[in-house]
Amino acid sequence: MPKVQPFETHTNQYEEWFQKNPWAYESELNAIRRLLPGRVEASVEIGVGSGLFAAPLGVAFGVEPAHAMAALARQRGINVIDGVAEALPFHDNRFDFALMVTTLCFLDDVEVAFQEILRVIKPGGYFLCGFVDRESFLGKLYERYKDQNVFYRLATFYAVDEVIVRLQKAGFHDLAFTQTIFRGLDEIHEIEPVENGYGKGAFVVVRAQKP
Repeated sequence: MPKVQPFETHTNQYEEWFQKNPWAYESELNAIRRLLPGRVEASVEIGVGSGLFAAPLGVAFGVEPAHAMAALARQRGINVIDGVAEALPFHDNRFDFALMVTTLCFLDDVEVAFQEILRVIKPGGYFLCGFVDRESFLGKLYERYKDQNVFYRLATFYAVDEVIVRLQKAGFHDLAFTQTIFRGLDEIHEIEPVENGYGKGAFVVVRAQKP
């Protein structure tokens, strides 16, 4: 079952996080931008939420099971289709690249979702996945207090190495990484740097290619 309930009933709280943490938000966008492929004809964000990433990154389509979030994404100009990552409502080889941001931890079945994403990407296309590394300082904090968070109490956090294994098992290759968020959120008063690799930043983006 998709974990949509908190996103249906606490939509305003979700939006407020980005308003209260604008520098972290911009830092995450920059980490994604560094790995974006060149000119593309078709792109999709899976778990598009309210469109806060798809809109500024120029992603045209979104998949979202939470109706309240999808409504906001449509207001931001995203063509949103009801659906889940484990059963994407698209034909094979549909997109040049697919994006997923902080949705990984809410998936019911990561392996099935990654296989579906591989299916809908064109040969040579890319999948970009941004997530909080469970082994980072922020990931450990979220894990420790997850029961007190209306969203993360339903989450399963992953370490980068676990994501790598699942991507490779699905059939992706040629992985590249960026990372950002090197301080606690209350300490961030400007845009954080973006570095290649992983292991230091709390927010990691991995780009994987379909053969």
